[in-house]
Amino acid sequence: MSSTGSILVTGGNGQLATSLATLGGDRIIRVGRPEFDFDKPETIAAAIEKYHPAAVVNGAAWTAVDLAETEKDGAERANCSGPKALAEACAKAGIPFVHVSTDYVFSGDKGAPYTEEDPTNPETVYGSTKADGEQAVLAANPKSIVLRTSWVYSAHGKNFIKTMINAGAKNPALKVVGDQSGNPTSSDDLAEAILAILALVEKDGWKPEYAGIYHASGTGETTWHGLAVAALEEAEKHGQAMPTVTAIRTEDWPTPAKRPQDSRLDCSKLHRIFGVKMPEWRESVARTVHRLFTAS
Repeated sequence: MSSTGSILVTGGNGQLATSLATLGGDRIIRVGRPEFDFDKPETIAAAIEKYHPAAVVNGAAWTAVDLAETEKDGAERANCSGPKALAEACAKAGIPFVHVSTDYVFSGDKGAPYTEEDPTNPETVYGSTKADGEQAVLAANPKSIVLRTSWVYSAHGKNFIKTMINAGAKNPALKVVGDQSGNPTSSDDLAEAILAILALVEKDGWKPEYAGIYHASGTGETTWHGLAVAALEEAEKHGQAMPTVTAIRTEDWPTPAKRPQDSRLDCSKLHRIFGVKMPEWRESVARTVHRLFTAS
């Protein structure tokens, strides 16, 4: 990467792309539909040729987990063949490619945090297309970094924390699944991690050992119920009434796609290789909720 090189970020107005644009300044070039569209393969290489970036971050994906169960072809294009083509375009240009993946590549039955060496075992169309996408990207570009993350939220876009705060403002009682465990991740924290990784690559040059899969989630673990309570407690500090939040079982909230029961991620490799450790999830939730209530 050159010192003045730009970073091309796909995903348009998504949570990660927005965070990268906010934190990365003028170097960030965001592209999205219709200019960049995995359903239109000709737009993929065209974006690289137009902007000549020093690196690319792929924040675009099919993330509608339940809809993917009946729209497999669309999910495959967005999560596998599209990212593969983008990785190939980056390889042709000789530039690093950062691809964001998900905890859904795991079944969630290990009973302990997953490491990068654990075999994938997705149980949804979304998870399987993302797992296939990881391997396709790594095979297409030797300068690929795959970051698996989980439970992403922010002060912008559609996400669990905003949904809970909005629901809590309208209802005196809420029911939230309490038997699924994971690592909540602020999109701002993920963006900071990506920028730190690319800064290291820029400073030291690309090293072969950088390539591969990493887990990049917020530090610490909780359940969806625990995350909801934490967010609503922060909202209470800003004057919103605290509802009663009851923990329910997964089977009490059926969904078309199965959710991993325990998708906690071990992120020690990220720290070992790049010196990056994500903030504690409660601190990031507090910052996000504060931003939601103080945004003009």
